[in-house]
Amino acid sequence: MVYLRAASINIDDSVLVQQSQNGSTVAMERLILKYQNRIFNVIMKMCGNTDDAAELTQETFVKVIESINKFKGRSSFYTWLFRIAVNLTLNYCQRNAKMATRSLDAEETEPGSSIGQMLKDFLSDDRAIDPSVLAQRRELCDLAMQAILKLEEPQRAVMVLRDIEGMNYAQIADVLNIELGTVRSRLSRARSHLREILEAMQT
Repeated sequence: MVYLRAASINIDDSVLVQQSQNGSTVAMERLILKYQNRIFNVIMKMCGNTDDAAELTQETFVKVIESINKFKGRSSFYTWLFRIAVNLTLNYCQRNAKMATRSLDAEETEPGSSIGQMLKDFLSDDRAIDPSVLAQRRELCDLAMQAILKLEEPQRAVMVLRDIEGMNYAQIADVLNIELGTVRSRLSRARSHLREILEAMQT
């Protein structure tokens, strides 16, 4: 996938969406630039493969371009975009039950749990860190991501959106089209299951 160069973007999404619906390719490019890295990172956490994540990210934005005129603003563009990305990735995961485990090296947003904090710590800026500490961090990061990839797809999606992307429960419910109670119960089971997996992997 060819990524656009980073630039400062301060225009509101709704303005860019309206301009895109009116045919502005510049506005669409700005929307893609604003969200492409976050979409890639979320997909990467869910599918565990860099090449597949790049293809799914590209597929997400192709779908956005094709469907932008159908966006009615009933939810935020951010939520609508993540819904497309997550649905495409879940469909991919269901078609490819056995997924490759890859280590990740990407910046994270503020997580929402101790497990999310653990992942953030593992993946934080590693400059000026003692090499032995860095090696241990990389090993722990690999272990954590292997564990996440062992979760069932619905649990993995909720955990990635909450603990890595930092979405609130209402946003997750909107993205996944499920009830708030389902988000809470699925997240609780995912965190519990992840702890069990990590404990088993370290014994």
